[in-house]
Amino acid sequence: MQRINLSDSLTVSRIIYGMWRITDDPDHSSKNIQSKIEACLDQGITTFDQADIYGGYSSETLLGNTLKQAPHLRHSMEIITKCDIVAPIGIHSDKTVKHYDTSAQHINQSVERSLQEMAIEQIDLLLLHRPDPLMDAVETGNTLDALIDSGKVKAIGVSNFRPWDIQLLQSCTKNKLITNQIEISLSQHNALHNGDLAHLQQHKVIPMAWSPLGGGKLLNDPTSPLNIKLNAMAKIHSVQPVAIAIAWLLRHPAQILPIMGSNNIHRIKQFSEATKVALEREAWFELLEAASGSPVP
Repeated sequence: MQRINLSDSLTVSRIIYGMWRITDDPDHSSKNIQSKIEACLDQGITTFDQADIYGGYSSETLLGNTLKQAPHLRHSMEIITKCDIVAPIGIHSDKTVKHYDTSAQHINQSVERSLQEMAIEQIDLLLLHRPDPLMDAVETGNTLDALIDSGKVKAIGVSNFRPWDIQLLQSCTKNKLITNQIEISLSQHNALHNGDLAHLQQHKVIPMAWSPLGGGKLLNDPTSPLNIKLNAMAKIHSVQPVAIAIAWLLRHPAQILPIMGSNNIHRIKQFSEATKVALEREAWFELLEAASGSPVP
């Protein structure tokens, strides 16, 4: 599978495995999680996306338990995690309201906990999960730089940031913000037109697409014009419709990295199908038209 250079120090796989759903699987065993990781690695999917809040602040722990049982896996993985969301659940059940915290104290505590829970010595890529309206950009930027200097974090980025949010933080950070995780799919394609992808391309920042299948809703209605089109193209390319929907993202020149999440081993083993599909320009616009429900302007 093709690999993408996010920076001089970090290369990731073209498709990323998202671990936000691993706690939805009734089988939380390390053996089961290891089988999912290995199913990804067998296809060249080496990059794994976490966040401290996933699974009510328990998903990182499950990954760590797996890596303790099978430490050899870590050498084949790039691990992403995120911080700054404080929700009144799990370790933060004493909080009264969901909020964001990009203070130095919170970021440092989150990194220490993530390292401990995942049983790793370095986070390959640390992202701020959501823009914080109370962010002190100088304090936050200095904290992120210090984490890289310390070796606890290899690279930094953001998630769900708008161009102006990125510009503010980058102005106070000596290390480059190398990615922005945003929602992009055939069912949510505002980033094509609202400046998000244009800004990332201009500054040579590679976007990651969360919920690339619209949370599974994209393929729910077999009678929709989009699903009819996806199925027709899937037959042409001898793949599943999911592969066409992901290939639509891969076709974009911004080098969008889809974050795929599933607990079904059979589906996980099919993730790489999308990389074998080269959509023609007209086919790409046909899908956009079907998704939009109206002709391209």
